[in-house]
Amino acid sequence: MAGGLRLFTERTGEGAGEPVFSHDEELIHLQPSVAIALGNHSLEAPGTLYMTSRQVVWLSDSDRSKGYAVDFYSVSLHAVSRDQEAYPSPCIYAQIDTGDDDEESDSSDSESNDVLDLSKISELRLVPEDDSQLDILFDVFCECAELNPDPIEREEEHNWIFSAEQMVTDGAEVDDSEWNDVLAPTSSIGYSNGDNDLAHTVLQLQINDQRFEDPEEMDKDSDSANA
Repeated sequence: MAGGLRLFTERTGEGAGEPVFSHDEELIHLQPSVAIALGNHSLEAPGTLYMTSRQVVWLSDSDRSKGYAVDFYSVSLHAVSRDQEAYPSPCIYAQIDTGDDDEESDSSDSESNDVLDLSKISELRLVPEDDSQLDILFDVFCECAELNPDPIEREEEHNWIFSAEQMVTDGAEVDDSEWNDVLAPTSSIGYSNGDNDLAHTVLQLQINDQRFEDPEEMDKDSDSANA
């Protein structure tokens, strides 16, 4: 299940401070002077962007109580946007999987109640003061996204791992060579145009086994052979 956007306030040190990460989390990239816009809301004052092996964290430089974070597996799409008709400032655009099938406006509840509901935010924009850093940020996004595959996809891949006891069919152990015929090498669907979809790995199955044939066809083949 996607975690979505959340508040991040764990800091240490004086002044604006630095974020506190878990002991097994690695800081991949730090980018100062980055403003952020959540959904349809206005651009917030610049802060510092931290990209780790697990998440994206933005911390306000002026308000120690303000910070946001999202896990990389919750970022369903990221891209470099330089189209001023789409947004006035060059930025990194990211879509967030909120885990909510109901498509609601990002700003409907928060604007009426003056309360920002982070669980409804499905997109954000990161605007660096130096827009020449956009391509670097995009590359880091790609690198970190590859470190955090979708948990559902990872679970499906694990379903193809069998123990020796499980690899028995009709009382006979399946020969390794049969599985080599079934599982073909993987192929990658990468970055189609260099500015969106994350790479996915597709497992190609080539099944050529009598156990998967139509029983009626097998009976016809058997009768023909006997005739």
